[in-house]
Amino acid sequence: MKDILKLGGILLLVTAIAGAALSMVNAITKPRIEEQKRLVTQRALTTALPKANPEAIVPVTENESVSHYIGYQTTEKQNIAGYAFVAKGAGYSSIIETMVGVDTTGTVMGIKIMQQVETPGLGTKIEEVRYGESSSWFQDQFLNRIADGLIVDKDGGDIISVTGATISCRAVANSIKKGMGELEERLGGFKVN
Repeated sequence: MKDILKLGGILLLVTAIAGAALSMVNAITKPRIEEQKRLVTQRALTTALPKANPEAIVPVTENESVSHYIGYQTTEKQNIAGYAFVAKGAGYSSIIETMVGVDTTGTVMGIKIMQQVETPGLGTKIEEVRYGESSSWFQDQFLNRIADGLIVDKDGGDIISVTGATISCRAVANSIKKGMGELEERLGGFKVN
């Protein structure tokens, strides 16, 4: 009986020390992690909304979380350049988060994949920048398209999938299409040219 109490006490002590250590590590790293997330979001917003002034991109909150962003052309927040939102879709290995920017007519202005943990050499190619190019060939296919044109070739569309990464490509396309529909509903429709 003494041995059980002794082992239990030792286990309690080790657990308390480990818990305190984890708590300290969390307290130290949490601000850095939050800052990195903020920087990733800021970079993605400037890519998704190229016509907006980076200092005039405003988050719109709904139920205490950001539902979308409005980008203005000037710091006085006049003349809307476009809207941005984060599209999330289940890829092969992870949830793929993509920042998407659309103009006031609902045409994609820019996209930036913010987070993915897809299979290296396959799914990760959705972010691949080919030699001599400055941006991702896969992501560039979404530019100047409306929601109805966001279909990968394997599903009858004309967005070329990455070989061996159809699920990842489909996740990006479908999540953007769904997000555009939700944004259009929130805004009460896009403007017609």
